[in-house]
Amino acid sequence: MTDAIPNSARERHDELCQTIAQHDHRYYVLNKPSIDDATYDALFTELKRLEAQHPGLITPESPTQRVGEQPREQVEKAAHVIPMYSLDNTYNEAELREFDRRVRDGLRSDAVVRYVVEPKLDGASLEIIYENGVLQQGITRGNGKIGEDVTANVRTIRGLPLRISEQRRLSLRAEVVIFRKDLDTVNRQRESRGEEPFANPRNAAAGSLRLLDARQAAERPLRAYLYELAERHYESHSASLDALSALGLPTHGQEERCANVDEVLAFVSAFDKKRRQLPYETDGVVIKVDALAQRDILGTTSRFPRWAIAYKYAAERARTRVVDITGDVGRTGAITPVAVLEPVSLSGTTVSRAAMHNVDYVQEKDVRIGDWVWIQKAGEIIPQVLHVDLDARPAGTEAWSVPQQCPACASPVDRSTDEVALRCRNNQCPGRLKAALFYFTRRNAMDIDHLGKVLVETLVDRKLVNDLADLFALPDKRDALLELPRLGQKSVDNVLKSITEAKQRTLAQLLTGLGIPLVGGVAAQLIAEVFGDLATLIATEPEQARAKLADLHGIGPKIADSVAAFLADPEKVAVCQKLRSLGVEARQPEPEAPVSGPLSGQSFCVTGVLSAPRTAIHERIRAAGGEIHDRVKKGTHYLVAGEKVGASKLTSAKKHGAQVIDEAQLNGLLSNTAQ
Repeated sequence: MTDAIPNSARERHDELCQTIAQHDHRYYVLNKPSIDDATYDALFTELKRLEAQHPGLITPESPTQRVGEQPREQVEKAAHVIPMYSLDNTYNEAELREFDRRVRDGLRSDAVVRYVVEPKLDGASLEIIYENGVLQQGITRGNGKIGEDVTANVRTIRGLPLRISEQRRLSLRAEVVIFRKDLDTVNRQRESRGEEPFANPRNAAAGSLRLLDARQAAERPLRAYLYELAERHYESHSASLDALSALGLPTHGQEERCANVDEVLAFVSAFDKKRRQLPYETDGVVIKVDALAQRDILGTTSRFPRWAIAYKYAAERARTRVVDITGDVGRTGAITPVAVLEPVSLSGTTVSRAAMHNVDYVQEKDVRIGDWVWIQKAGEIIPQVLHVDLDARPAGTEAWSVPQQCPACASPVDRSTDEVALRCRNNQCPGRLKAALFYFTRRNAMDIDHLGKVLVETLVDRKLVNDLADLFALPDKRDALLELPRLGQKSVDNVLKSITEAKQRTLAQLLTGLGIPLVGGVAAQLIAEVFGDLATLIATEPEQARAKLADLHGIGPKIADSVAAFLADPEKVAVCQKLRSLGVEARQPEPEAPVSGPLSGQSFCVTGVLSAPRTAIHERIRAAGGEIHDRVKKGTHYLVAGEKVGASKLTSAKKHGAQVIDEAQLNGLLSNTAQ
């Protein structure tokens, strides 16, 4: 029988929990800490000591229980209590006034319409659910109906209370962000461990939420801001925000009540200047009808609510100087010209390099060393050179000369008549190996964490890895890894743990990572289902493999030829045999039964720069019953075109009768359950 807990211990426990929660709120939400770190740590230590003495005091809502001890094995799917709709976008005053007209036309002619305007935070969207006053669940947006359960990681967000006084169920919309200054710190830490820095705060927030180990998520400086209460508990949106704030829940506090569209436009103009001083990234503002009864009347389309719209600001640009023009070598040997820049701040990160696509692009823009150029982030992720400031061109600059040697291995480069890329043909080129290794480790391939570009380059330069299979021999080279710069014992352990876990990846993931020409994630899945495991694949004669694949729906003769050529290459097969000898069996699970959904019977090819990685878009389409094609061909119903779409894809869509749609139209198809 356990000893009774003294009342004095219970009272002190309650007091400590409340005090720590109040200080978390002041620090993470109000940004007004009232005690120093040492005092806070002392309170937390006392709480842990008290709970160690009296384990019966421990509850899930205790501040000591934010971080779980055991990592999850996988990310689980979860359905939203209330669907999370996308927002329609507008980009100018005329379109915003048109939105206002549609709202007033949808209501009584004499209705008074008031709006709430607030920042559109650029982070990771979540549904957060409180039940009986307790933080119950956190679910990523996903496709708006089904997301990923990331509750364990959401609990680590210190500014988000684990318990509130409201007992009704609250289904809340939130944006998880990382402050710019905090991202700089995180990236310095990642680079010191040889890991790839995050491209922007949004990627950092989204990646942190998907971590399987909540202890790692707890090390990331995540913050959550609640911006919407999905249930009808109050008469207006503004009243809901006030109530959430009064409960101690974190809200951004930047909203403005507007009596008409003219006041909305005034806020939009003023906020464009103000947002640059905020600690987090924003890419626009959201305009919402305030009265919930009016929202009910307006309703939603198949894609968007009719009572809200996002105003997107023009992408931020920056001016800087080109100090060099070099080249990045890809895994196929393609060389991409890169402008090396004087570092400049752009969209929350410091940019020192910008891609220039190909030789023709550099010559067309006439970019020269010494030029002042304007840069912008494509899709607010990848920096690119827009144009040269010719008025500021220094005297004596010389036109860029097409390189004759590979920047990584000094081998001669060539350019075929049917392509724009310069290409290094040296199969032993260290630049090609570095790019191939980095691609091999990415999430859509073998999904090996903690292997960023810096560490990959170091492994190749130190001759610790000479081919893809050598990654799986690294556990036997632990002492050599510990001698590498910026790699401590914990970092090495994380790398080796990820490599060991990757031995269990599927054949489809391995085929994607191997980088067989024309074999992307879609084709890899189909090929893997035919052969079943790596041993069977490499034991198949090239001509036999070609025969098996050539007539397979979704593959075709060109991909079949490419797979056959891979199997006929002794070096490629030797790497696969080496992978098997190191424990990579790459077995493919039995295919699941076809999903029935609004996109059943329809096929899609996805191209260009979109709001999410292409693999995530593919997953949403498959979850709705759709089929993915890796290229536009006979039988492709839709080409989903983002930014920077190549002319060849559009030509193929016209040739094969595929309908070209944008991401907003895809979201409409996904939302339209009647289809």
